[in-house]
Order: sequence, then structure tokens, then C-alpha cells
Amino acid sequence: MHRLAQLGAAAVLALLPTAGFAGASGLYDPDIRHMPKDGVVRVFGPGGPHSAFIKAARAFQEKSGVEVEVVFGPESKWTNDAQASADMIFGSSEQSMTAFLETYRFVDSRDVEPLFIRRSVIVVPKGNPRAISGFDDLLQPGMRIVVTEGKGVYNTSGTGVWEDIAGRLGALEDVKNLRANIVAFEKGSGASFRAFKSRNADAWLTWVHWPLDHAEVADYVELEPERRIHRVTNAVVSPDADPGTQDFLAFLKSPEGVALFASEGWVR
Repeated sequence: MHRLAQLGAAAVLALLPTAGFAGASGLYDPDIRHMPKDGVVRVFGPGGPHSAFIKAARAFQEKSGVEVEVVFGPESKWTNDAQASADMIFGSSEQSMTAFLETYRFVDSRDVEPLFIRRSVIVVPKGNPRAISGFDDLLQPGMRIVVTEGKGVYNTSGTGVWEDIAGRLGALEDVKNLRANIVAFEKGSGASFRAFKSRNADAWLTWVHWPLDHAEVADYVELEPERRIHRVTNAVVSPDADPGTQDFLAFLKSPEGVALFASEGWVR
């Protein structure tokens, strides 16, 4: 206590734990009662993995007769409903799920299951007009690159990915040169996709499922193996979930579920 008194108010604040995504945005609401059992398997998570989850939900529902609803997008849009009725939460990376656990306190970190993993790629406009063939092309002067960042306030799997790719070989100049060509640091993949289309970008560093889902406007170039980053989609089931939730989770890992996710670049 004597040391804290000597530090002064500003320094004391610096020593205190800082809030994560959920704490900073105030998403957790202790007044919401978690009561998911309503006969519908309700699945919540971010954009990106959602399209594969929707494919799997439709196939599972047709096969089992169990209704599955997948709600996705920015967390702020679905958080209250998820706190009240989520049977399952899915994430777009381990770090994004860790942030979710700050808000959805009815689930436990020990119950989170990594399900699939996907690779980073260079997304380019349809036809690849700049003839980009690999990462080194992104370092050339005048290239216009979009990247995804959480900026300390937004939960996205893209946080830090561009730096991981650029710094993969331990060359500071690669990070400097890529950074000089970044024209947009966007909060979330959806915002990044819009910036990629609207800002005459030459490339967007992101995950392979984005160009696969939007093949009408985008192609992709593989990153060199030594540059490639992988992150997962994972899921956690509420202990109070509707009975069909565990069956849906099992379906995701079945050969049929694996094939549906593989169609969007996710592998086990």
C-alpha cells in the first residue's frame, strides 16, 4: 500500500487489470437469465465461419428434424439474445473465443472444442489485375492493402494476422514495407471486405473462406507456406442446452459435416 501511495493515481490505474473486449464494450448483462431450452438449437457467432455453420445446420435439420438457428455478425447485434438463449457459441479463432467467454459466463473454457482450421491467403480483385503471385509483391511501393484489426475494441480473428504474416521470417523491413502499403485497418472481416471492394484495393490479407464465398468479385493467391497463418473455428455448448445441441456438434465432426466445412476451406 505504501508503494501504491507513492505512485500516484495515474500510475495506480496503470497497474490495474484492463478490460477485455466484453468488459470494454459492456456486453455482459447480469440481469439476463440464461434459459436456452426452447426446442430450437440456437447457435451464435461471428461472421466468417457462419456460412459453413449454416450449411451444416440445414443438412442436420433435414436429416434429424431438429431445428437449428445460426445467428451471426458483429457480437453487439446478438449478444443479448445469446446471453438469454444460446445453446452453442462458436468462435473464429482461439483468441476470439477467449474474449467471448468474458461475456457468456454460462460456458467454461475447459469445454471449448476446436473444430476446424483454415489458412490465410491473399485476396485479390477478380482476375488479379496486379498479377500478384505471392507475399513479396505486396511489399512493392504503391500497392494498396486492406487488413483486418480489432483495434483493441473489436473481437475479430483478423487481429494481428497481417503482422504475423509479415513478421513470420523475423525481418523487420517486411513489416515496415507492408505497413506502408496498408490503406485500411478495418474492424472485422465484414468491414474489411467492404473496404476491399470500395477503396480500389489491390489485396486483402484474410482467410480462404472469404474469396470462396464471394467468388463473383474476388480471387485469391496462396501465401508461401513459410508465411501462412492458420486459425480455428471452435465451439462451446451450454450445460443447459437443448438436447439436440450435442447431436449437432457430433454432426459437425461427422464425414458429412467435415465435407461441408471443407467446401469453404476448413479442415480437421
